[in-house]
Amino acid sequence: MKVNWTAAARAQLRDIHSFIARSSPQYATKMVDRLTRRSQQIARLPRSGRIVPEANDVNIREVIEGPYRIIYHLLENEIDIIAVVHGARQWPEEP
Repeated sequence: MKVNWTAAARAQLRDIHSFIARSSPQYATKMVDRLTRRSQQIARLPRSGRIVPEANDVNIREVIEGPYRIIYHLLENEIDIIAVVHGARQWPEEP
């Protein structure tokens, strides 16, 4: 199944990298690589993630990688990764 990273999710990856890179550029790159590699698992096993409780939708799921939640939307023939957020943060973010 094809996996698409939304613009919002790509921006969150850049923010994660920038934040971690302040103290360790090498670890920042490794973490982003780990997060993006999880999309391969999602492509192979799209229902492997748990349903996101706050979404209340069986097609909005997440997998955990380190301290981050990769939140994705299952569509008929593809998957949209819609967010990458730290587990301590609220999703969706409160206005």
